[in-house]
Amino acid sequence: MHSIDHTPQSAIIRDLTAGIVVFLVALPLCLGIALASGAPLLSGVLSGIIGGTVVGILSQSHTSVSGPAAGLAAVVAAQITSLGSFETFLLAVVIAGIIQIGLGILRAGFIAKFVPSSVIKGLLAAIGLILVLKQIPHLLGHDADPEGDLAFLQHDHANTFSELFHMIDHIHLGAAIIGIGAVILLVGWDRIRLLKKSVIPAPLVVVLFGVGLSAFFASMGQNWVLEADNFVKVPVANSWSGFLEFLKFPDFSKLAMPSVYLAGITLAAVASLETLLNLEAIDKIDPKQRVSPPSRELLAQGIGNVASGLIGGIPITSVIVRSSVNIGAGNQTKASAIFHGALLLTSVALLPTWLNKIPLSCLAAILLVTGVKLASPKLIRQLWGEGLYQFTPFIVTMAAIVLTDLLIGVLIGLAVSIGFILYSNLRRPLRRSVENHLGKEVVRIELANQVSFLNRAVLKNALDAIPPHGQLLLDAQNTDYIDPDVLGLLRDFKDNAAPARSIRVSFLGFRAKYELEDQTQYVDHSTRELQSQLTPTQVLQILKDGNERFRSGKRLTRDFSKQVRATSGGQHPLAIILSCIDSRAPGELIFDLGVGDSFSVRIAGNVISNEVLGSIEYACAVAKAKLVLVMGHTRCGAVNASIDLLATSKSALFATGCQHLEPIVQAIQNSTTRLECEHANKLSATEKETFVNSVIRLNVLRSCEMILNQSLTLRDLHSKGAIEMVGTVYDVSTGGIEFLPHKK
Repeated sequence: MHSIDHTPQSAIIRDLTAGIVVFLVALPLCLGIALASGAPLLSGVLSGIIGGTVVGILSQSHTSVSGPAAGLAAVVAAQITSLGSFETFLLAVVIAGIIQIGLGILRAGFIAKFVPSSVIKGLLAAIGLILVLKQIPHLLGHDADPEGDLAFLQHDHANTFSELFHMIDHIHLGAAIIGIGAVILLVGWDRIRLLKKSVIPAPLVVVLFGVGLSAFFASMGQNWVLEADNFVKVPVANSWSGFLEFLKFPDFSKLAMPSVYLAGITLAAVASLETLLNLEAIDKIDPKQRVSPPSRELLAQGIGNVASGLIGGIPITSVIVRSSVNIGAGNQTKASAIFHGALLLTSVALLPTWLNKIPLSCLAAILLVTGVKLASPKLIRQLWGEGLYQFTPFIVTMAAIVLTDLLIGVLIGLAVSIGFILYSNLRRPLRRSVENHLGKEVVRIELANQVSFLNRAVLKNALDAIPPHGQLLLDAQNTDYIDPDVLGLLRDFKDNAAPARSIRVSFLGFRAKYELEDQTQYVDHSTRELQSQLTPTQVLQILKDGNERFRSGKRLTRDFSKQVRATSGGQHPLAIILSCIDSRAPGELIFDLGVGDSFSVRIAGNVISNEVLGSIEYACAVAKAKLVLVMGHTRCGAVNASIDLLATSKSALFATGCQHLEPIVQAIQNSTTRLECEHANKLSATEKETFVNSVIRLNVLRSCEMILNQSLTLRDLHSKGAIEMVGTVYDVSTGGIEFLPHKK
């Protein structure tokens, strides 16, 4: 990642240098894609100029670079052949641009949001792998396949892999030395901190290195001399008028041909899809993680294609290769894309002879290094770690693009990804669980994210399995779509089957358009009837079960709004919890309780005072709570501080400045001795923690004894079995509760 200076001057310099690098890479790509498309060479350069300048100005993407796309080469070649002439094809390009403008105005860019991230990452990795495989021959001087042809099957009937074996007998010594030297230079430049931070881009140095070394080899003669095929080939005009003669224009006399419109629709569809996919992928590798508006991009691409078609250029899309190089060169804004387009125009019109001195092998080195960064092993390991549901669409997309082309590969990846989604929904369209609420067991059916008609049978079986007089909760909080057939099934069950079998149906999280309002039919809070029916032992079990749910993350589904309304007229809590004020020990959450289920008394160190005893007496004698639970917790600051103060004979006021803290500290200190505390301060951290935890337990048990010893009211209730006293210690590390031995 580049170290970025955010000053305006630095941003301009970086954009200019990035624009130069993208220009150097884009030039042979424009020519190669035009050649692979069966179009005039200059048409590729013209579309690159329009993609950089017109689209660059109109687009709101800071990283995307547009131009002729390798993924469109096969489509362009087929359309030129079917329409009969290049001029008629240009008319189809104009029509395609008009369609894209319409798509942009209609905000059709949202389509890209439906492409899974695993497919997008597969696209990035595939482009990286293709760049590596396709550039190795060019790197070593075998330039049979035109630069920019990224398809698996080549025009010379070879393919990506066979070309690698075929090149062994055609390696050019001079070009190979330039290519390998360029790779070493790029890698070394990126690892030397001083060079990496310099304003001089490594790719520009690589190009100058290639030009200089090729000139030196020319002076040596024999096998070192690079051949014409080893250099960039820009059409050279003798004059400005000669350059204009290269331009071709659309044949508007063919406007009545239906095939022109069909070709325009085809080009618009393919170019738009490729642009949206590339834009999504480019945003993922943007160091600043900026988001490019897709609909605005379609509008810009449409205007660009109209302009390209009018002056003789082939179709334009956002191009991931050029965009990746742009990001790698440290661009800051879209100015780099615009500058690269201006350079293409200037150089092709005024400096074609100089451009033809650039060896393809040094440009291949730039693309190869870019490819390695896109198809990094780290990305593959990351997707593997995310599981088969992410890795399979990723690897299938990657392989399919390498073995076919970008569009077909992405469609295959999408098909696999959709297949996994359907399989997941068919295999687990719902999750059934049983929740033990205070009133009764509730069967909870949690619907999947997408519930299609394919899930109807499984859902019907689940509904039929609900026992008579049972409670059912249908949870759609995580559901985005429910098929109308499934909605019909749910409504029929609610209105007919459930009443006939005395099943009470509750709904949660259904969208307003489904007309199934949230309602809770079951009792999920303590009532007078429940409180009177439960024994202290049963209440204790409720708290134990609640803590187990808290630890496992399977907390009960509660309607807190309903609980607030239901308890507004009175309260019937089951237990009173005396705990420390520590923020990590909230009793209601730890025992998964609802509104009105428990009293809470919180005081530092969970110590006993007259005020605390009064609160507990009211809870049990007046409000009829069945359980008194004293809860200490590990790593208690109050106990730790009390031990340290006792060991050093300091007062709480002297140590903390708190004038009312002393009674609490003294109450805790009654559970240990000064001698034990002095010894504890000499122990290791682990040993001292063990000692502190033992004091925490003793402090809890002592509080339990004091409650019964100092309150005649509570002692009487306890002796009659109306209440039970329980001491516990909460572990702040695990969320678990330790229940201490207690007297009946």
